[in-house]
This record gives sequence, structure tokens and C-alpha cells, in this order.
Amino acid sequence: MHFVCNYHVSFPGLGIENISISRIAFEFNLFGHQMTVYWYGLIFTIAMVLCIVLAMTHAKKYDFTGDDILDYFLWMIPLILIGSRIYFVAFEWSQFKGDWAAIIDLRRGGLAFYGGVIGGIIAVVMVARIKRVKLHRVLDFFAVYLPLGQGIGRWGNFFNQEAFGTNTSLPWGMISEGTAEGLAMLNPNPASPLPGLNPALPVHPTFLYEFIANMLIFVILLVIRKRSKRPYMTVMTYFFLYGIVRFFVEGVRTDSLMFFLGGYELRISQVVSAVMVIGSIIVFVILHIKGKKRDQMLAGLAATPADIIEIPLADTSEIDD
Repeated sequence: MHFVCNYHVSFPGLGIENISISRIAFEFNLFGHQMTVYWYGLIFTIAMVLCIVLAMTHAKKYDFTGDDILDYFLWMIPLILIGSRIYFVAFEWSQFKGDWAAIIDLRRGGLAFYGGVIGGIIAVVMVARIKRVKLHRVLDFFAVYLPLGQGIGRWGNFFNQEAFGTNTSLPWGMISEGTAEGLAMLNPNPASPLPGLNPALPVHPTFLYEFIANMLIFVILLVIRKRSKRPYMTVMTYFFLYGIVRFFVEGVRTDSLMFFLGGYELRISQVVSAVMVIGSIIVFVILHIKGKKRDQMLAGLAATPADIIEIPLADTSEIDD
């Protein structure tokens, strides 16, 4: 897809027509050089700043300081960007082979969310080890802000008119020059579009699906982090819930990264999502078993002092008689 800046977006089923949007948020002149700020990067920045502010607001309650939060984010932000780009480039190497400049050109998108998660986790592990903080405390604390930042970031996909789904007849189906061009590129014969890939029809606004789902996950994680005392419960809940959401959303997206396994072409994000869900269920079971054993042990310890006290009292009463 060539570089397009302006689109007219419509939601015909809702009676919304020709919303004019641009990939460019604003431009300005700096020392004689024209500078362009794109919505994708601006929204990413806004999401990060909001997450940092909220994390610093909640820090004291969870035994962190404002400086701790900044330390983690100073490592997370670059590693999230690097990880998401490496992940995308690795699975789309045919697009970048021989063109090293394209690898670092983020203006046209090309950031894979799961790569960003991996980069962020690496940053958290590194800083937690340096600060000698238990890993589960850090992961459970920061996991809450992951769906918030991600959900806001999906609006960058809207302004880029990318990461959309197949054709849909649902009322909120979306269509624009960007969706039409993207679907046209997927059809070997434009005169006879493949099922679900007709450029003239609306598509699933998958960015909106993920935004709504991530906001719900954010609220759920806030509650779990506040109430749960078991380690890794909050971060595992994120993996479980987002894994389910992404598995189904990925099933209708038209830009999925693919790979071959045993003669079958699979969507990478669906495989990763399935692993996340299964892995989190296994961890939930382990945490439950360990929690029950711990509760039983504590109950036993609580009962022991009373048993010790009752026997001497009984013996003493017999001597007094």
C-alpha cells in the first residue's frame, strides 16, 4: 500500500458518511525544516503519558515511588518500540530484505503488539532485578496499564486506516479509501473479489473491537489488583482475557502475520493468543493449589497454640485437686 495521508471514513449502517481524517496530526517549521507529527505516534505518546501518570498516582499504595515508576518506563518505552518492530520485521522479512532504511521507518506502521509485550516484559525483568524487587509485584502492578495503553493506541490504527477486518453487514461496518485499497491488494483478480474481501463493501472495524475490549479488561484488572493477594494473578488475568479477545479478533483481520506449520498456514497472533490462554489457565490452577496448601498450613499453625495451652491447664487442675 502506498503512502496515503487523507481518508474519508464512513459507517453506512449507522448513517455516518465521509468523516474526513488525516494521518497527520499537525506540522510545523523547526529551524527551516518542515516537521510532521503523525496521529499514530502522537496517540502512542498520549497513551504512554496517561499510563505513567496513573501508575505514579497508584504507586504509593503498592509500595512503589514515583522514581521507581519512571525508572521502569524509561526502560519499557524504548524496548516496547524495539520489540514490536523486530517482531513485525522478522515475520515480514520479505518486505524489508535489502532495504535497511525501511526497517527503522515507523511512519507507515508495522509495529506488532506481541513484540512490544515481549520487549516490555524484558525491561520489567531487568529493572526488577537491578532494584531487587520480587518480579510478581512489578508484573501485577504494571499489567493493569497494558490494556489501557493498548486500547488507546488502537486509535492510531483508525487514523492510518489499517488493521481492519473482512467484509461485514453489521451496522458498524466501516469503509474508506484505505479499506478499499487494502482489500484490493489482497485480490488476485480485482474484477472478481474473494469472499469477504470486496473493496466496495464495509469491513469490521477491529480497532474499535479491541479498544472496547481493552477498556473492559483495564477495569477488571483494577479490581483484581486491588482484591487479589496471590502473586501473578493480575498479570495472568490479563493474558487470559486479552488472549481470548485477540484470538477472535485476529480471526477476522486481513493483515495477520502468517507462518506455515505442518503444511498449514497459521495466524501467528492466534497461535500466541491460544498459548497465552492455555498457559494462564495452567498458572491459575497452580496458584489455586498452592493457595489452598498455604491456607491449610496457616490454619494448622493457628490451631497449634490453643492445643498446647489446653493440656498444661488440664494437668494443673488435677494437681490442685
